Amino acid sequence: MSVDHPAIEAARERIRVEHLREHRPRSSVRGVHHVALLCSDVETTIAFYQDLLEFPLTEIVENRDYRGSNHFFFDVGNGNLLAFFDFPGLDLGPYREVLGGLHHIALSVDPATWERLRGKLEAAGVPHQIESGASIYFRDPDGARLELLADPLGEMYGSRVL
Repeated sequence: MSVDHPAIEAARERIRVEHLREHRPRSSVRGVHHVALLCSDVETTIAFYQDLLEFPLTEIVENRDYRGSNHFFFDVGNGNLLAFFDFPGLDLGPYREVLGGLHHIALSVDPATWERLRGKLEAAGVPHQIESGASIYFRDPDGARLELLADPLGEMYGSRVL
């Protein structure tokens, strides 16, 4: 399969001209309340996110939509949460990236925390990839891809994106 890169670049520029506004209006939402993912094992997920990545567990309740399922939350800063569900008794299969599905979650950390967490990932034997000296990509125990980005919120590799 061949990709027409010049056509893609031209379309990107057309979209930029047509849709990016110099005076962007305020968003209709206050922020992301939580992003919800699936997990195969509650305690493994807590050990990974709370103990390894240092995201404090804030609550665990029964999922209102599936009896016996847990809905639990981690604090990822600034009033934002990362949530998980488990679905005991359902065979959900392994994680897959599909159209309309999750590609990755990028989380901003300060440079000192980035270094500390990189060391913890290495010590724990978690395979990871470092890009541009500011991003660490890795997968959680169920295969969801995460990125720790040592850039401030609203910036990416030195450019403002917000």
